[in-house]
Amino acid sequence: MNTRSTAQDAKPSFASASDLKEQKPQVQQLAPGVFGYISEFDPNCGFVIGDDHVVAIDTRPTPRMARDFLRAIASVTDKPVKFIVLTHYHAVRVMGASAFADVQAIIASQATADWVQSRGQADFDSEVGRFPRLFEGVDEVPGLTVPTITFERRLRIRAGRREIHLECLGRGHSSGDTVAWLPDCGVLFAGDVVENHCGVYAGDAYIRDWTDTLEAVRMLQPKTLVPGRGAVLRDPAACAEAINGTRDFLRTLLDSVQAGLDRREDLKACFGRAAAAMAPRFGQWPVFQHVLPFDVSRAFDELTGIEHPRIWTAERDQELWKILRG
Repeated sequence: MNTRSTAQDAKPSFASASDLKEQKPQVQQLAPGVFGYISEFDPNCGFVIGDDHVVAIDTRPTPRMARDFLRAIASVTDKPVKFIVLTHYHAVRVMGASAFADVQAIIASQATADWVQSRGQADFDSEVGRFPRLFEGVDEVPGLTVPTITFERRLRIRAGRREIHLECLGRGHSSGDTVAWLPDCGVLFAGDVVENHCGVYAGDAYIRDWTDTLEAVRMLQPKTLVPGRGAVLRDPAACAEAINGTRDFLRTLLDSVQAGLDRREDLKACFGRAAAAMAPRFGQWPVFQHVLPFDVSRAFDELTGIEHPRIWTAERDQELWKILRG
């Protein structure tokens, strides 16, 4: 009897429900006054220290977890966090905002603010079900995190003498992705536009546009890059490699699903085809098994003419998982 199993044959528990491994983010200095708050493969955050205040880049999933982030900031500086920049709207990045008591403004792209209004609650409910470990203390969340300052394409803010360029380089991981670029030191906070050897979540993406957005990221020529997940990239070659890896993940996803559609395969068959094509290179990346069903579903929709990502709900999540992983 053949008792071997493969990555695609396995039937993992729903999304990341079985992920109980605690991760302890660490403060890492990236440049004078610029820091990352970096996990093994949980969402990364960061902060920039100015003359009299701090700018935080994303906030963590809940107020309880955000307080850990605040304590980490306090270990470096006693200056208050006055501004929060949201790289995009996903609950794992924004729901901790209420813990930042001294904040004067929450800054995000207009497309991100629109997303909060149109799908914020559904997204929150969906993500809590997918990532139970990441939503420790979720009962403290007072409601959706709503930006108070928005912009269309770019905005420059100051942290003392340093200027932070907030840039919407194109649709990708979401419709409103923002990167925070510090040209004086070459540090880029990429949000989830770039990942470093971690599964690339494309369930809410504009996948074909994303590859063009990655080229716009490349044109910035970052020297240091904080990816959405994974270790910080600390030289230009490593930054380029992470951009290439994210691009290749997305291209392989699209190519494999398109190949299935060309053969008139249904969603489940396209999923099997994508899993077989992607597992050899990407199957060992953290959260690959989690993201793949959502990625294939979105690729299937996009390639069959559904331009905008459909809203995920907790119910739709479970239905998809049963179809593709059942």
